[in-house]
Amino acid sequence: MFLDHVQLRVAAGHGGSGAMSFRREKFAPEGGPDGGDGGKGGSVFLRANRALNTLNPYRNQRDFAADRGRQGEGCMRHGKDGEDVVLDVPLGTVARDSDTGEVLAELMAEGETVCVARGGRGGLGNTHFKSSTNRTPRHHQPGEEGEARTLDLELKLIADVGLAGFPNAGKSTLVSRLSAARPKIAGYPFTTLEPQLGVVSLDRFGGDALDSWVIADIPGLIEGAAHGAGLGIQFLRHVERTRMLLHLVDLADPVTGPAEAVRVIEGELAAFSPVLAAKPRWLVGTKLDALQDEDRKAAFAALCAERGQSPIYISGVTGEGLRELAFAVDRALKADPRADLAREAEA
Repeated sequence: MFLDHVQLRVAAGHGGSGAMSFRREKFAPEGGPDGGDGGKGGSVFLRANRALNTLNPYRNQRDFAADRGRQGEGCMRHGKDGEDVVLDVPLGTVARDSDTGEVLAELMAEGETVCVARGGRGGLGNTHFKSSTNRTPRHHQPGEEGEARTLDLELKLIADVGLAGFPNAGKSTLVSRLSAARPKIAGYPFTTLEPQLGVVSLDRFGGDALDSWVIADIPGLIEGAAHGAGLGIQFLRHVERTRMLLHLVDLADPVTGPAEAVRVIEGELAAFSPVLAAKPRWLVGTKLDALQDEDRKAAFAALCAERGQSPIYISGVTGEGLRELAFAVDRALKADPRADLAREAEA
């Protein structure tokens, strides 16, 4: 199962208390205070790991606590610091404080690490409180408490290109033809139940093997998706970080015409997020092999003309138009000034 939202309870370790101790040696009758400081409590960190693509590791365990610091000892011995806890999460994870809603971190780069619960400072031993007027201080500090909070972790997949469209518009078929991903494909609505990622390498189409981009497929949208209808609202956040969208329009759909399909999907994107609606978006006509009504093709071409783009037609069955689409998207991504996904997410 694809897990993209989870709530965790994290607690950092308390700091160890300082020691109250006096030096006692045969030839040092007035040795003075020698209480050591307490150790620092362990902290809890989140670390981005490219090897993960879901939050499934936290499906069963939701509580994490770091070790507390050890108490200081005599002879100026410092207490041992508590061990930190490092939780690996996928790239694109957003961490929020459940109580305040504050965004604590957005982990976008491999190895990026952020502290979400800081360990308590160790207390000072009595040696820190000696003075000319207090030769035998009997005061020491307790350790500070470590932070504890409830985290909401939300995964937003990082991809270059996102797919949008009605169920059965051909999104999963396109992903399977452009990349090595093998999403489930069937002839009924909502075949795709969870997001799918694929890496499109242009060497599949005779291009340079170094030229590649990532494509994200989400379950199909229906009217009212932005308000909870269907499955789309649950996964729309996974295309928020994409640099552009491909809006797939089923040219062979006997019920919904191209104009109506475009109106519904664009309305849902705008209702969910203005940022998502403002992304560069191409209309792509699918199922060209099954097209029987040429009027639909003309209507689709008119929609493209209104948006200032040339019509794009593809067929997942015959492969027509796939090579041209792959190279066109690659050129657009290279020319897109908003290439820094981390900077765009921060903005």
